Amino acid sequence: MADVAKRLERLKQKMRETGTDLVALGPGAHMQWLLGFHPHPDERPCLLLVSRAGETFLMPILNADGTREDTDISFHCWSDDEGPETALATALSAISADGARSVVLDETMRADFALLLLGALPQPRHAFTAETVGALRMRKDEGEYSLIKMNAGIADEAMQKAFAAIKPGMAEKDVAGVIRAHFSSAGAVTQFTIVGSAGNGAFPHHQTGDRKLQDGDAVVIDIGARKQGFPSDITRMAVVGHPPEGYDQVHAIVENAVRAAMEAARPGVKAKEVDAAARKVISDAGYGEYFVHRTGHGLGIDGHEPPYITAASETVLEEGMVFSIEPGIYLPGRFGIRLEEIVILRAGGPEILSSLPRDVHVVEV
Repeated sequence: MADVAKRLERLKQKMRETGTDLVALGPGAHMQWLLGFHPHPDERPCLLLVSRAGETFLMPILNADGTREDTDISFHCWSDDEGPETALATALSAISADGARSVVLDETMRADFALLLLGALPQPRHAFTAETVGALRMRKDEGEYSLIKMNAGIADEAMQKAFAAIKPGMAEKDVAGVIRAHFSSAGAVTQFTIVGSAGNGAFPHHQTGDRKLQDGDAVVIDIGARKQGFPSDITRMAVVGHPPEGYDQVHAIVENAVRAAMEAARPGVKAKEVDAAARKVISDAGYGEYFVHRTGHGLGIDGHEPPYITAASETVLEEGMVFSIEPGIYLPGRFGIRLEEIVILRAGGPEILSSLPRDVHVVEV
């Protein structure tokens, strides 16, 4: 359960540091992180408004009674026949934000919500949440670690179920079904099941389909589910029978890229340096053009969130951040290999959450 008062105070401190007068969040992940819930999202403007002086909701009256069960923050309600403009003006005045000039907008909120707010303020300058809520969300607390670790354990079990089930003649979608069934049995909601065999594995976001597995296939298995508000994400490799030509060499290169990124990931290092470490291993081995995505992404309430481990990211990594390390090599028409770990960045380096080895799982035929 989020410590709402502590998180609100941390946000207000960030606002003071960044000279921000007002933060406006719509129903979604940022509000979920800050308050531990968010109201039902629909087309009716609903905003959490936070100034350095206080906080309040612009709340559709239809949602007020249900939302009141989750918070004691004040509401400024509006009805369909009145419209939100008057309630918004009153809400801004109540927290001394009716003259706000520096406004942070939730980048995921509806555009009409944002325009309504900006239109109610005198010549506001706006930015998104990277230096306020986003910066705070990147450093997890112990409660978040516990839930992320729990989900990682469930994903490990689902991967093992997939390994045990794979056999020649089985369709990709049937392997995915085994994974989904385990997630469901563990009380988790499946978010994605990428099962890419042979040439399909060369598409990093392959749409799992009807192709049947056969001897000589390399199989990418990238899976994730969500339980108690947090997700999992892991990728491992399987081979049916005899590996395709060149597989072992390419797998070793990707493994070395993972290790290089792990070694580079330390507090105080820029995210782009971690990406560069993985990319150098793959490029030096002659496969640079086949590493077609970033090295990693943050993971928290959202499955993909900052920090992003990209070639251009200037984000300085800090102790407590959670992110993936997942380099890959994708050879069109042949196979793809991706190895993915979720890590918590500790003072001495990454703590890997999965207990599964990154060795290829070989299916006997």
